Amino acid sequence: MNIYLNAITGIDDAIVSMFMSRRSWTRELELHIYDVCRKVLDADGRRKEYREELSQEFEEFGDWFAKLLKWGWKHTTMLRFIDFTISVEGLHRAGQDDWDSHAKRFDNRIIRNSTRTKFSDFQYELSAYYQDKVMPTDVAAQALNIALPETMTYEGKTYVKTVNGYILEEYKDSPDVKRGLYMLGIPSNFIFKVNLTEWAHVYKLRNAASGANPEVCRCCEMIADQLEQFHKELNRELFEKILN
Repeated sequence: MNIYLNAITGIDDAIVSMFMSRRSWTRELELHIYDVCRKVLDADGRRKEYREELSQEFEEFGDWFAKLLKWGWKHTTMLRFIDFTISVEGLHRAGQDDWDSHAKRFDNRIIRNSTRTKFSDFQYELSAYYQDKVMPTDVAAQALNIALPETMTYEGKTYVKTVNGYILEEYKDSPDVKRGLYMLGIPSNFIFKVNLTEWAHVYKLRNAASGANPEVCRCCEMIADQLEQFHKELNRELFEKILN
C-alpha cells in the first residue's frame, strides 16, 4: 500500500479567516498574507526550505500558522479552509468500504476504482495485507491439481466458470454480475479530499490505537506521517485535540 499526500491547500485562506474573525482584517493585510504564503509555501502547500533572504516572511508565516492552530482547534470553521488531497494505492476493498463510511466527512469528495469493469482486473489479486493470509478457491484447486469444469449445470441452468465461481451463461460477460464474485481482499485505489477539522475526526477513529482494520490503521498513520512531513505543526497531538 502506498499513500500520496498530493497537496495541502487553503492555509492562506485559513489565516485570512483568523484576522476576519478578530475584526482586524484589511484588504492590504489579506493581500500581504497571500503574498507571504506564496513565498513560503511551494505549489503543493509544503513549507519551503528556509532562505535567509525570506527570513521575515518565514517568521510571519510561522507566527500566523501557530496562532491559527492555537485558536482553530476549538474554532474549527477556520480549519475547514485547509484541505488535504490524498491518493491511496492498494488498500484492500474491505478497508475501502471502511474509508467510504467517512464520505460525509469528505463532503463526498472521494472516488475509488470501480469494480464494474469488462476486464479481468481482479483475477486473484490480493492486497498486501491479505497475501499469504487467505487463498481464493480457484488458487487452492490449482494447488491441489483439481480441475474445475469450465461449465456446469445446476437446476437445469448452465453456468460458466469465472473468477471465484460460476456465472449463469447468459450473464458471463456482464460486469455487474461478475463483480458479485469479487473478494473483499482485492486492492483498491482511490483519491479523496478532506479538510483539517474533518480529518481529525477520521484520525481519531482509524489510527493505530483504534479498533479499526490493521491495514486501515496503517493507512491512517501513513497519512499522518506525511502531513507532519509537510508541516511539523500538523501532528497527531493536534489531530487528537481538534473538536469535531
